[in-house]
Amino acid sequence: MNGSNEGSTGPIIIGSDHAAFPLKERVKRFLQNKGFQVTDAGCGGEASVNYAEYGMKVSGAVSRGEYKRGILLCGTGLGMSMVANRFPHVRAALCNDLFSAQMSRRHNDANILVLGGRVIGEALAMEIVGVWLDTAFEGGRHQERLDTFDAIPCRNE
Repeated sequence: MNGSNEGSTGPIIIGSDHAAFPLKERVKRFLQNKGFQVTDAGCGGEASVNYAEYGMKVSGAVSRGEYKRGILLCGTGLGMSMVANRFPHVRAALCNDLFSAQMSRRHNDANILVLGGRVIGEALAMEIVGVWLDTAFEGGRHQERLDTFDAIPCRNE
């Protein structure tokens, strides 16, 4: 998947676990207010759920090309990152600061943003999402690097 800046109004898929449900709802409203078509892959509340199920829904949809971008949230963001990056053509980036969000797009063409709902506050989360959406992939030497790790064969061991 070649990088582009889908920052204006393309469709986006979002999912979270129970720990990040309130932040997911806020991010979803933020995206809708910016004109995005948002598909919510769950979860639907604060009752305990298995985060992997929701990470797999979002990551699978991005991996299959149904969505160019997705956002995942869990308590720390670590679990969702681990799930997401097991899918071919997914480049999920856990970003808890603006610089990481910007560089995840600029140099790595991240197509899934992961946020830690118990790590960052709501205001920072909205800033991170905005920067991530508005930053374009630079391509060039960075595309060569992406091609290198996209060529790594997937193995079931």
